[in-house]
Amino acid sequence: MLEILQAGGTRTVADLAARLGVDERTVRRYAEHLTALDIPVRSIRGRYGGYRLAPGFRMPPLMLTDEEALAVLLGLVAGRRAGLVSTSVAAMESAAAKVRRVLPDTLSRRLDALLDTTEFTTRPRPTTTPETSTLLLLAEAARHRTPVALTYTAWNGRQSNRTLHPYGLVAHSGRWYVTGADSTSGQIRTFRLDRVDSATESTGTFTVPTDFDPTTHVLTGLAEVPRPHQVSLRVEATPDHLRTHLPPSVATITPLPTTPTWSRVQLHTERLDWLPALLARIDRPFVIEQPQSLRTHIHALAKRLTNSADAT
Repeated sequence: MLEILQAGGTRTVADLAARLGVDERTVRRYAEHLTALDIPVRSIRGRYGGYRLAPGFRMPPLMLTDEEALAVLLGLVAGRRAGLVSTSVAAMESAAAKVRRVLPDTLSRRLDALLDTTEFTTRPRPTTTPETSTLLLLAEAARHRTPVALTYTAWNGRQSNRTLHPYGLVAHSGRWYVTGADSTSGQIRTFRLDRVDSATESTGTFTVPTDFDPTTHVLTGLAEVPRPHQVSLRVEATPDHLRTHLPPSVATITPLPTTPTWSRVQLHTERLDWLPALLARIDRPFVIEQPQSLRTHIHALAKRLTNSADAT
């Protein structure tokens, strides 16, 4: 909207709404935001009224040092590869292009060379992009402790309406999650933002439980999502050692009170065939509590390793 107004003249609310692809109420909200940023947006009343910028106003040029420009552009690239940015590819390319346009030619060429010749050792994660407006609304509600009315579609396609007290947002493995008190279940629940169909701020306030950690709650919840195989092991290792192999989103790890040098590992998984190699990497004595079928996979790996070691 600011770019349109900088072109000069008075723009009607209807014209701005059409060009921006939003409703007229949103245009008025944009105007309020710009005014709050000390940008002199003038409201013109009357039949041909609308919005315009105060005469002579121009946005100051964007001045970045070499290090600042590098931080911005690499941040855009890294954010997209990690799935942390809830925007389209076009929006990110547009943002990067705007930064490049205001950079000195020499610096711009050097940064282009860096991005063209740099290889990232981490592969891009598959991402699910939530609506930016939903992400920002929930973030603001979590900060100000205001309830949000959600329309949510679960993994099985069932749609529901609920009121959520958002305690915090978490970005993990290319997805965004919101966690908080849920009116439907009466429990603290976690919801994927890309499955939120609509979000509307409600009235009232709430308090967050003392010492509540959104990240821990989300990752623990992901580890406990029901899957075909429920695995329980006792391992002679501390939780700290096991965490180097099993992140919180994969397994729940608790020390055994009767034998402090042992820990119980519990996880849910679609398949069992990856666990024997993991247990070999952990390289600590273990006892299988369930399922018994895991023993077959471990014996099969041991046999393959033995046959390869004896081969000439």
